[in-house]
Amino acid sequence: MSAMNRKLIQTLAETISKHVKHFNKTEVECLIREFNVLLGEQTIPGKAVTGLDRIQFRSILHNIFKMTDDMIMDGVFRAFDKDNDCFVSMKEWIEGLSVFLRGTLDEHIKYCFDVYDLNGDNSLAREEMFPMLKNSLIRQPTEEDPDEGIKDLVDITLKKMDHDHDGKLSFSDFEKSVKEENLLLEAFGTCLPDTTSIEAFEQRVFQEQLYQ
Repeated sequence: MSAMNRKLIQTLAETISKHVKHFNKTEVECLIREFNVLLGEQTIPGKAVTGLDRIQFRSILHNIFKMTDDMIMDGVFRAFDKDNDCFVSMKEWIEGLSVFLRGTLDEHIKYCFDVYDLNGDNSLAREEMFPMLKNSLIRQPTEEDPDEGIKDLVDITLKKMDHDHDGKLSFSDFEKSVKEENLLLEAFGTCLPDTTSIEAFEQRVFQEQLYQ
C-alpha cells in the first residue's frame, strides 16, 4: 500500500469514526480496507464503481454471514443502502456493519423492522408477513396445503404483535413486542449474523490486518 493510500484511508477513517458508534478509528481503517478489497473484485473496466451493488453485497451476506434467504438478503441490502441509489457506499457499509455486528437492542429493532418492511411504507402488512414466514418455515411433505398453516401463523403473529389492532404491524407495535419478548426480534427471518460469523469476520478484518 502506498503512503498516499494509507494517508487517505487514515483521513477517511478519522471522519467516518466520528459518526459511527461502535467502531474505533483503527477498526474503521480496517473496514475501509476490507471494503476496497471487496470493491476491487467487482470493478468494471472504464466504469467508476461507487459502491457494492446488490449482487456483490448478497454474495458477502451469503459467503461471510451464511445468509440464504433471497428476500431477507434484499431487505438487508435496502437497510444498508440508506440513500436508495442501489449501491452500498463505504460510509453506508461501515455504518450498516456497526449496527449489524454490534448494535444495541434498540438499533437491532429498527434495523430488523427496516429489513422486513418490503415495500418501505413503515408498516408490515399481512401480505408482507406471508412470504417471509413461508420462507422461514420448514415444509412438511405431508402437509396438503402448507399455505393454510402460514395464514394461521400470520393470524397468530398479528394477534400477538398488533397492539393497536389495525391489522398490520407499525414500528411501535414491533418495538413493543420485541421489548416484551426478545425472541420476536427475528420473527420474520434471520437478518442478523450469528456469533460465530461475527467473531470470524472481526478476527479476519480487525486482528489479522493489524499484523500485515
